[in-house]
Amino acid sequence: MLATATPQDDSATLLVVDDDRDIRMLLANSLGSRGYRVETASSTRDMDQILARTPVDLVILDVMMPGEDGLSACRRIARTDGPEIIFLSALGEEQDRILGLEVGAGHYLPKPCSPREILATVRAALRKRGAVVTSESGDVYTFEGWRIDLGSHELFDPNGVLVGLTDGEFAVLRVFIERPRRVLSREALLAAARGPDSDAYDRAIDVQVSRLRRKLRSGGDEIIRTVRNEGYLFVPKVVRA
Repeated sequence: MLATATPQDDSATLLVVDDDRDIRMLLANSLGSRGYRVETASSTRDMDQILARTPVDLVILDVMMPGEDGLSACRRIARTDGPEIIFLSALGEEQDRILGLEVGAGHYLPKPCSPREILATVRAALRKRGAVVTSESGDVYTFEGWRIDLGSHELFDPNGVLVGLTDGEFAVLRVFIERPRRVLSREALLAAARGPDSDAYDRAIDVQVSRLRRKLRSGGDEIIRTVRNEGYLFVPKVVRA
């Protein structure tokens, strides 16, 4: 189902996936009135059908749904470098939020959540996604045989294989690439990757770094080093290609 956009439409298409019809309609109406094109789905099966036919910029995803749950769906989307994901869930404990970030979401909002907070989070996620895509177009760097293109949002391993990164992972890696061989605090990484007005918390950076480490494993070489009580250090020499 598509909510008609107003003349303020900024061309962003959102997909709300929730088995609660009232929540789907509330978000479709609220976000649609702000100029976004909003698709809705009651299950991840419906979500997949919409994603197959419609370019979607951001998915607002529930966790607990009949059939495949949101966590599993998020993992699948993250592996394909798909749209940005915001979890909106009744599961709001710290471990739930951390797990949501670990499987690939960029943001996690606990229910109940005000339309204003959802709108602010959507805007922040889309700003981050746009900044990643448009910033420093054409800038290509190499490190330890790896190749990263900041303009096309692509990372290739030493064998030339494209490695899928979520927007959050790419944003953090970009900060490391621009500031190699320097100890960066969690606060500095958070501000550089998500903006100084981000409402994310330090543990979110730990999650992103942990996922990056798994994807950047190459011959046992240490690429991201933890500096106790200080932050993280990107170890390799970075060279502009």
